Amino acid sequence: MKTLALIITLILTNLIATAQDPQEGITLTVHIENVMNDNGKVLATLHNSETFMKGAGVDYASADSKKGQLTLTFENITPGEYAVMLLHDENNNKQMDFEANGMPKENYATSGSMQLYGPPTFDASKFEVTDEDIEFNIRF
Repeated sequence: MKTLALIITLILTNLIATAQDPQEGITLTVHIENVMNDNGKVLATLHNSETFMKGAGVDYASADSKKGQLTLTFENITPGEYAVMLLHDENNNKQMDFEANGMPKENYATSGSMQLYGPPTFDASKFEVTDEDIEFNIRF
């Protein structure tokens, strides 16, 4: 009888302990280089193929702008293919501003390789999240 009570206690303790463990995903750390000034904020969005260039991403991070370099972190990311888009929102209006000719007024960048002309693409910007934390640099 004591053995049965001990086994039940161990099982219940194990269930309670595992139920309280948070679901932990991967941490993505992005070091942003060549921030031109201290104006506004640097905004970052994490996208999958369905959200890239179509609005809100799957996650969002921001920090007050700091000339030089700063770091942003995305936490609890599930494995898959993603891309990071950055915007130096110098006037803090939470959107990219454009010149009259359609060219961006504010600096932007993506993970992967940027094209010199035209909008960024998911295929050129994507990276793979597996089962390990990721850290990389993006330069404005």
